[in-house]
Amino acid sequence: MNTLIIINEPPYGNERSYNGLRLAKALIAADASVTVFLIADGVSCANTTRKCQKVFIASS
Repeated sequence: MNTLIIINEPPYGNERSYNGLRLAKALIAADASVTVFLIADGVSCANTTRKCQKVFIASS
């Protein structure tokens, strides 16, 4: 099976890009042929040097 996953969401703000990458990983583990195409803000998902700021959420 050949699969193309297109990611155009940034790696922050929601989990769409993360879920797309998780799906790609699961398909590869199942011996599927996977191509991941990063476009627009999705290109930021390939940046391995980015350091995310720590977010502190106040609990009530």
